[in-house]
Amino acid sequence: QFSFQENGWGASLAERLTRKCDVVNRGLSGYNTRWAKLILPRLISKSTGAESTVAVTIFFGANDSALKDLNPKQHVPLEEYAANLKSMIQYLKSVDVTEDRIILITPPPLQESAWEKECLAKGDKLNRRNATTGEYAQACVQVARDCGTDVLDLWTLMQKNQDFSSYLSDGLHLSTKGSSFLAAQLWSCLERKLSALPSLLPYWRDVDHTNPEASLL
Repeated sequence: QFSFQENGWGASLAERLTRKCDVVNRGLSGYNTRWAKLILPRLISKSTGAESTVAVTIFFGANDSALKDLNPKQHVPLEEYAANLKSMIQYLKSVDVTEDRIILITPPPLQESAWEKECLAKGDKLNRRNATTGEYAQACVQVARDCGTDVLDLWTLMQKNQDFSSYLSDGLHLSTKGSSFLAAQLWSCLERKLSALPSLLPYWRDVDHTNPEASLL
């Protein structure tokens, strides 16, 4: 949901793809795979042009991996999380979005001390752990292998820089730097899929102003 905020990774991709294709944001803050699996048919279907979809990203795990005892509403058990991802991939394939057009994104790492401050400010205890989030990230990578989709292992990539806190605004959600990092990594994956897309309609200087119909129709 936040990807289309100013400097968000979704907005960045949309800017790169201007006049090539539309970037449609269907992210929902706080949702987990249990809920996403149920609503996916309302978001993408054959009637909404699934066959002309060039790529779909599935980006879940930060909420699923919340600790069950402290955040039962968002928590989804690890095995169910993997099964839900597979279910979403199977659904997309059923509406003609093939696995080569699907990109799974693992949750980013959790910066526990920063997120604990957020939790304490609301009167709660730390309700997530980075090691647990990592288990969900590994499960996401395995699902991608099993199903033949691409995967962006954000959890691992961000921690190659040992101090990854600058990638997160509050220990959990992406900062501007984190959004830029995700956009760059995702573009490396998307570029192969999208490099052949033609530009929609000619550049304005190439339009015949004396006979625009000849250029535009």
